[in-house]
Amino acid sequence: MSQKRNTSLKSLLELLLVSTRLGFTSFGGPIAHLGYFHEEYIRRRKWMDEKTYADLVALCQFLPGPASSQVGMGIGIMRAGAIGGVISFIGFTLPSVIALIAFALILQGLNVDDVGWIHGLKIVAVVVVAHAILGMANKLTPDLTRKAIALFALVIALTWQTAFTQIGIILISAFIGYVIFKNHKDTDHTELNFPISKRFAVVSLTLFFGLLILLPILREMTSLNWLAMFDSFYRSGSLVFGGGHVVLPLLEREFVPTGWLSEEAFLAGYGAAQAVPGPLFTFAAYLGAVINGWQGGLLATIAIFLPAFLLIFGTLPFWNSLRSNPNIKGALMGVNAAVVGILIAAFYQPIWTSSILRPIDFAFGAILFSMLVFWKLPPWMIVLTGAIGGLFMTFI
Repeated sequence: MSQKRNTSLKSLLELLLVSTRLGFTSFGGPIAHLGYFHEEYIRRRKWMDEKTYADLVALCQFLPGPASSQVGMGIGIMRAGAIGGVISFIGFTLPSVIALIAFALILQGLNVDDVGWIHGLKIVAVVVVAHAILGMANKLTPDLTRKAIALFALVIALTWQTAFTQIGIILISAFIGYVIFKNHKDTDHTELNFPISKRFAVVSLTLFFGLLILLPILREMTSLNWLAMFDSFYRSGSLVFGGGHVVLPLLEREFVPTGWLSEEAFLAGYGAAQAVPGPLFTFAAYLGAVINGWQGGLLATIAIFLPAFLLIFGTLPFWNSLRSNPNIKGALMGVNAAVVGILIAAFYQPIWTSSILRPIDFAFGAILFSMLVFWKLPPWMIVLTGAIGGLFMTFI
């Protein structure tokens, strides 16, 4: 028993050290993170074979949330159980969380309103989010039926803006997807085995959906700021497919129009998040710290990543049967299409309407979009160009 415990502690310590090193060095966004994980965990340490890693990546792309962080959690779970998943997450995420909370606390002593480079970052946000949504739309709405579901979600999200709108859209779209796509054939069958019990999985999934439904209700019934903030971050983390850039419009809609923080402070933090390693979801740590100090930063981090944990814990034991169930698959196809519409609505209001104010803004955005999409320059270079261009645009 003692030897087994020592082996377990050794595995956890090794996992913490390796994931922390990746947290300090993994620049470049979710696709780059998957490359770093493959090099470190698969090729160098051989913790799992290529097929298993590919299946794990497929699962995490299938779920909402930060895909690269969920892959890291999954590797930790396979290596050392549920605690290993938590340890892997902490190591990979903590460096950027600390850096962004520190940046937020420093920024509070400065005045970032009406600064030219901030307007440049607004245009960068338009470009990056547009690119991310286009990629999602191509993947998640490939046919007219799913395009129609996305359009339905877009129209409702723009015309009926309440705390329950997103949840209502998701539920209706899941039902539509179930009815239309329940006979959809999926020939991609994979087998994964994870050291998590089905009972623990059921509790995790129940908690995920329970919080998604109950938090907006509790928010309306109370006036607790921390509960409102937790709800906003939790819902944003629950509805994101496609990586960290896509969470930007959801977070901006939750916090800027409601007055939690200024748009200038929001965009300054977004630029900083591009400059640090690790998952872009840690941008939430910056937002929480601006709103309520370092305690708010930690609360925001827990809230936005909690859905990812609950979904990974909840789906791993059922993954094989879930992917082969046409009813579940159909409902998820409807949900995925609706998320595209929700994101387009959030992209228009407030990101586009507050950033593209003059023809020169659109022209500069077209240049940045070309740099990102056609010339495939790294995001940090787009951010730097946007900030410099914003400064020059103040003289035009």
